[in-house]
Amino acid sequence: MTATQRNMPRKTMLVKHADVLVTMDDTRRELRDAGLYIEDGRIIAVGATAELPQTADDVLDLRGHLVLPGLVNTHHHMYQSLTRALPAAQNAELFGWLTALYGVWANLTPEMIEVSTLTAMAELLLSGCTTSSDHLYMFPNGSRLDDSIEAAQRIGMRFHACRGSMSVGQRDGGLPPDAVVEREADILKDTQRVVETWHDAGRYAMLRIAVAPCSPFSVSRDLMQESAALARSYGVSLHTHLAENLNDVAYSREKFGMTPAQYAEELGWLGRDVWHAHCVQLDDAGIDLFARTGTGVAHCPCSNMRLGSGIAPVRRMRLAGVPVGLGVDGSASNDGAQMVAEVRQALLLQRVGFGPDAMTAREALEIATRGGAAVLGRDDIGALAPGMAADFVSFDLRQPIFAGALSDPVAALVFCAPSQVANSVINGRHVVKDGVLGTVDPGPLIERHNRLARQLVDAA
Repeated sequence: MTATQRNMPRKTMLVKHADVLVTMDDTRRELRDAGLYIEDGRIIAVGATAELPQTADDVLDLRGHLVLPGLVNTHHHMYQSLTRALPAAQNAELFGWLTALYGVWANLTPEMIEVSTLTAMAELLLSGCTTSSDHLYMFPNGSRLDDSIEAAQRIGMRFHACRGSMSVGQRDGGLPPDAVVEREADILKDTQRVVETWHDAGRYAMLRIAVAPCSPFSVSRDLMQESAALARSYGVSLHTHLAENLNDVAYSREKFGMTPAQYAEELGWLGRDVWHAHCVQLDDAGIDLFARTGTGVAHCPCSNMRLGSGIAPVRRMRLAGVPVGLGVDGSASNDGAQMVAEVRQALLLQRVGFGPDAMTAREALEIATRGGAAVLGRDDIGALAPGMAADFVSFDLRQPIFAGALSDPVAALVFCAPSQVANSVINGRHVVKDGVLGTVDPGPLIERHNRLARQLVDAA
């Protein structure tokens, strides 16, 4: 920091009179008539309104609102918002669904990546998400990860961009068509470029890069191992899909002679710098392995239900000590990216599978905040406490959907119908205010998105 910067006045924000403020701090405090005091995007104080400073550059009176940490989305494929609800893929399990869509996605363009990222992030932001990962593993027609990164910077979302890849096509025994895979040397070279160009390892970083070969059925053993070595040489995280459904497990046993968790162990894909998407069919030995190594899981309940993949054993994972976060997954296997809806579905699905005490409302919210932050390797988001990034959202409790539920407003957010966010602040910047997204105009964006979606489908 230069002397000039040190002498500049600090930008301050005061949040006051929230009906309930959910801190998700180490003691899980929930405060009444409470708020936050923020300087330069960092939380300085959390507490009762009367105990906070009374003036600031930006004052936000949140009477009638529930305030909580911004939700964290740990798994997504944002480009898939261009292919929601396509008839050919509406009633298929994972492998059939992918087979129906690979040929459509082969016509993606850089503009489509940019616009679909903006659209997906707009949906996430309006549903309470402030940090999202995205797993982009197809790069046809000159598309680059940079297209999604630049979109995230424009809209103002905290972003973990995953440089995905597919290298094993059908002629080599993989699932994807040969036309959509890349040469492994090219994958590694571009992954290194992206990390060196964009990754920010600093505390409060708005952008981080992860190395993310798509799945065991679309990349080689060598690429998995070389990707892990590359990621660890730069200190960045690793991400892939694992044990998503029974066919996925059967492929692993037939191709590699071991379970998905055993294959991950053999490849060095375990540890606190690794998180795997889905893990619906992770067995007890795999759960123990993940718990011992601190390997994270992105739980995607809506997608798992949509594709008939099963019910992930999240309760057993958490009891064993596995870090678990929440993910909306791609908008062609969920057809929505509404984070509060995903929190609600996580709770309901665990109860369907394992009983009414399998997950509480507060546990579901914890997975979506602190849990997601831990899975992404962050200690600066996911809770409202001094020293944390000023990422928070508020929901207006005076809506009809909450009528009669205010004896427990925190549980109401999960049990009642999903709500849109009233306010979203990321890194101290107001991104959504009074329910309006302020960084992009949704109207023209959606019109452009729908035009490109039609072009994509027509091209196939």
